[in-house]
Amino acid sequence: MDKIILSTTSTPLAISSLPPLHAVASSASLSSPKKLFLIRSQSQRKPSPSSLSSRRSTSFCKVHKSITITCGAITEINESEFQNVVLNSDRPVLVEFVANWCGPCRLISPAMESVAQEYGDRLMVVKIDHDANPELIKEYKVYGLPALILFKDGKEVAESRREGAITKVKLKEYVDALLESISVA
Repeated sequence: MDKIILSTTSTPLAISSLPPLHAVASSASLSSPKKLFLIRSQSQRKPSPSSLSSRRSTSFCKVHKSITITCGAITEINESEFQNVVLNSDRPVLVEFVANWCGPCRLISPAMESVAQEYGDRLMVVKIDHDANPELIKEYKVYGLPALILFKDGKEVAESRREGAITKVKLKEYVDALLESISVA
């Protein structure tokens, strides 16, 4: 079983030797940023040295005040942060509504991470948990998961909604078309 350890130390950990982090849930109230590490238990085999080189790009997660979780280029936010992070952003924000129990949400997660990293200079990508944020789900009428909505200048971009699983290629085409339509490309 994997263990999650919150640490305030600045000592780097060999992240490449750790398995990827898939989901995190916490009800703790944190007063300052903390690093979140996923530690491999002894029951799992250690990776071979050849497999380590392909995993060196794996990043660690940071837990910020108000339980904001940033894994790689995607930030998970909640209802209280939506106004500040999404609506007040100076650049376009692609919001991904997901749920832990949603298979298609887990399926597109690697593609979303890739897009967030590739378009990071032109687009912010955030993730919102469907079950933990019912007011946002109601306000934006999210009926299917995963749901993608682009926001610019505090408003939903017309024709930007997309629901359901999508391949990485189609996701990039979708993002390119959206960015072109709002003149950010």
